[in-house]
Amino acid sequence: MPTIRIPGPLRKLTGNLEEISVNGRTLKDALEQLNSTFPGLGERILDEQGEIRRFVNIFVNDEDVRFLQVTKTAVDETDVISIVPAIAGG
Repeated sequence: MPTIRIPGPLRKLTGNLEEISVNGRTLKDALEQLNSTFPGLGERILDEQGEIRRFVNIFVNDEDVRFLQVTKTAVDETDVISIVPAIAGG
């Protein structure tokens, strides 16, 4: 099962879990299962069209999915999916 690493700001929605194992063959499948297990989490990651929000970065095994196949990126049972909210500075 792929593992999703949850960033600190979103852990309140997962009962403070840092990592969650999910089923899925694509990133989209994995995120859908994450949202079905923890309702409301998906809307913080994906927009209304099901695309990754502009200020959220997602990596599969340290590879930015925007340079892969975005939500269609294939995942397997040993993959680690990291959700990283963008941080703005000024």
